[in-house]
Order: sequence, then structure tokens, then C-alpha cells
Amino acid sequence: MTPTDDFAVFYDSVFARLVGQLRIVTGELQDAEDVVQEALARASIRWTRLRTYDAPEAWVRRVALNLATDRARRGRRRLAALRRLGPPAPTPPVQVEDLALLEALRGLSIGQRQVLVLHYLVGMPVQEVARTLGVPSGTVKVRLARGRSALAAQLGGQQKEVRPRHD
Repeated sequence: MTPTDDFAVFYDSVFARLVGQLRIVTGELQDAEDVVQEALARASIRWTRLRTYDAPEAWVRRVALNLATDRARRGRRRLAALRRLGPPAPTPPVQVEDLALLEALRGLSIGQRQVLVLHYLVGMPVQEVARTLGVPSGTVKVRLARGRSALAAQLGGQQKEVRPRHD
């Protein structure tokens, strides 16, 4: 039996049991599955050494328990920060046009979305967008032009309706 096969057998034999144990610790099935999966992923990397242990399951359990503790600490810190910040400001209702724009933006490359957002929504000039993204200003201009054209096509408008800024 190869180490990979050996680990697969180990995984199958301990996963459900460890998830059951960690579910009691975390209080949530999804959290338990996540920490056990992460612990087993770490074990797989070390399997050549761990398989010689008397109880490799104990090692995985300890790692999963540590991960659960770390996750709980992060959750408490996040909750404390949210309490300090107070409730979020109310958000305006979503308009149908906004949904259409968001859907159209998903069809663009990440580079086009970045330049369109920074230039049109944030209000950055082309040079600042270029500095922020670490690309030449010519690249920003090309992405803006292509992004506007693609948006116009997806939204059923003409490119001439989408006016670029001149910087």
C-alpha cells in the first residue's frame, strides 16, 4: 500500500469521528468540517512522518482543536470590532438599473472592472488609476475604452452614450 492509499484509508476512518467531536466543540457542523478538513490537509503533507505515530488521529485532533480555538478567537475579535463600530448605515434600495450594470460588469475582465470603478466611481484621473494598479496610463486608457464598449454592448446602448473623461 502506498503512502497516498494509506492516508486515504486513514482519512476515511477518522473524518466522521473527528467532525462529530469538533462539532460539539464548535457548535456548528460547517465549522467542525472546516477545521477537520484543514487539520487533515496539514496531516497529508506530513503523512510520511505521522503514519509512524502510535496515534496519528490524536495529532489531527489536536490541530483541529487548535484551529477551532483560533477561529473562535477571531470571531470574538470580529464581534467586538462590530460592536465598537455600531450598526451599519442603512443602504438604499437596489435599483433595477444597478442590477443590470452589476451583471454587465461581471462579463468584463477584472482589469476592465478595476479601471472603470476607480475612474468613474471613485473619480480617479487616468494617471492615478495607473499608479494605483501599477500599469502604464496607456493600459488604463485601453481598458477604459474596451470596458465602455463591452458595457455598452451588454446594456444594449451605443458606445457614444458612454462618455469618457478627458484627463
